[in-house]
Amino acid sequence: VTAISRCCTQDVVLPDGRVIPKGVICLLSIFGTHHNPSLWPDPEVYNPFRFDPENIKERSSLAFIPFSAGPRNCIGQTFALTEIKVVLALTLLCFRVLPDKEEPRRKPELILRAEGGLWLRVEPLSGVPQ
Repeated sequence: VTAISRCCTQDVVLPDGRVIPKGVICLLSIFGTHHNPSLWPDPEVYNPFRFDPENIKERSSLAFIPFSAGPRNCIGQTFALTEIKVVLALTLLCFRVLPDKEEPRRKPELILRAEGGLWLRVEPLSGVPQ
C-alpha cells in the first residue's frame, strides 16, 4: 500500500512549529517516506545493508513502515514476514536467484505493482538434487 490516512487524535506540532489540529485527517505517503533522501541516502538504490543493526540506530522506527504502524498496522505482518523468509530460504537451497535483464516499471494502484509483474531468473545450484 503506497499511502494511508489517519485522523489526528490530538494536536501535532511539526518540527517547524506549525500545528496539525486534532480531528484533521492526514494522508501519509508510505512510498514518499521510503524514498525520502533526508531519511534514506540514495533512496532509489537497493541496499539491504541499510537495515543492519548499526545502520538503524539513528533512524526513526517510523522511517520504514511497509505494514503501516501503530494500533492500525497490518494484522498479517508477522505471518507475511515469516512466510517470505521460509519461501526464500527453501528457494535459495536449490537455486541462484537473479534479476531479470529489464528494470521493472512501477505501476501505482491501491498497492504498488510492477507493470507486467516482477520477473526473476533462477539457475539450479550444482550438486543439488532436482
